[in-house]
Amino acid sequence: MSSTNDRYIEGAVNWAKSKLGSTEYAYRCYAFCEDAYELGNGIILDGQGCTAKEAADAYDAQGHKGDPPAGSYVCYDCTGVIDGEIRNWGHIGLSIGDNQVIHAWKEIRIDHYEDIQQLEAPGWTRPRYIGWVPVAEILRGMTVVGNPQ
Repeated sequence: MSSTNDRYIEGAVNWAKSKLGSTEYAYRCYAFCEDAYELGNGIILDGQGCTAKEAADAYDAQGHKGDPPAGSYVCYDCTGVIDGEIRNWGHIGLSIGDNQVIHAWKEIRIDHYEDIQQLEAPGWTRPRYIGWVPVAEILRGMTVVGNPQ
């Protein structure tokens, strides 16, 4: 991994950790991950899809199994109801290294990537691990707009 990617990972992880305990991203896990990179680094991502599941499919997360490296998106299948619609919305978090993932569940929290599969929410299936997205894929097509916050 390049030192440039390391800098973007550090910015994303630091921003994400500053949100620990916050409930502002409930049901918006993909927005949380994108905001971590964008707001933590002064960039705009050329994100894929509108939901966590769409992003996982577009980024081919299922092609990367095993322990997710720091900075990667960690993706799960997860079905539930949002605005009256039942579907596989998915779930996504940001790997902070050592198999730990920061993610938006009921609140921003950190869990081992395998333990996320044990989480429950009323009306939702438990998340099922799909795989992870490499940092280079997340940053592909990004635009630099300013300095990190």
